[in-house]
Amino acid sequence: MPFHIVLVEPEIPANTGNIARTCAATGTHLHLVRPLGFSTDDKVLKRAGLDYWYAVDITYYDSFHEVRSAFPEGRFFYASTRSSRRYSEMAYKDGDLFVFGKETKGLPQALLDENPGQSIRMPMTDKVRSLNLANSAAIVVYEALRQTGFPGLEG
Repeated sequence: MPFHIVLVEPEIPANTGNIARTCAATGTHLHLVRPLGFSTDDKVLKRAGLDYWYAVDITYYDSFHEVRSAFPEGRFFYASTRSSRRYSEMAYKDGDLFVFGKETKGLPQALLDENPGQSIRMPMTDKVRSLNLANSAAIVVYEALRQTGFPGLEG
């Protein structure tokens, strides 16, 4: 079962394109929650994903509630700079869903408050507010793949 990256209201097409490329390279399913801050026909989005869009399993939703309804037994992990638990402290399993918020605001605090044991962060200095969204998604999905032995991937 693949891992899942869920982007809640992403705003920057290049980030989503880069994440789509990571999904294509890792067999990770991409979920986009509207509203999107760009058109899916955007040239920047397509350029960032290069010619790998055919290899991306992508689903669109009108709300995060729809995502939760689609995966009632799913294990969701919520990435945020406001979380206290490091992403590397979690034990991931096939099929886990990694949720990321919009670039300018992140995930709603209420969602993090409802899921404190499932909230994760990437360690960093105090010189920046956050890592780039595409980098954060890649860090988390590759940690999950490492923990599960990189199923279906070469090397």
